[in-house]
Amino acid sequence: MKVVQELVAYFDRRGRLKPAEIRRLLERGYLAADAPHNMLDLAEPKGATYYFRVIGAADGPAWGTDIYTGDTSIAVAAVHMGLVKTGQEAIVKVTLVEPLPEFKGSARHGATTHDFGRFGSAYTLAAV
Repeated sequence: MKVVQELVAYFDRRGRLKPAEIRRLLERGYLAADAPHNMLDLAEPKGATYYFRVIGAADGPAWGTDIYTGDTSIAVAAVHMGLVKTGQEAIVKVTLVEPLPEFKGSARHGATTHDFGRFGSAYTLAAV
């Protein structure tokens, strides 16, 4: 699954895949795996993209706003970003990014994240 995700991310970053093509891959089950709890085990390389199936959660460890620490719950970040509601399933695009010097928390869409200082890895989410 990781090799397929890396290939899709490669072509997606270069504008070679249309959203409809990505959606077809997702619908056929070729692309999205169940989301891990967080991105700690997949923290490298920066710029890597993954597509995950996630069930939204309002409670769990979460730090940052729009850019989250690598140990933030993907399910909570997805709700916080407004990509899914608590208890609902969605496919999200997770992109590893350069960590911020400081992560600011906030309350949005029924989920609360917290402030945190420097952390070794970070990610952002987008709807698919």
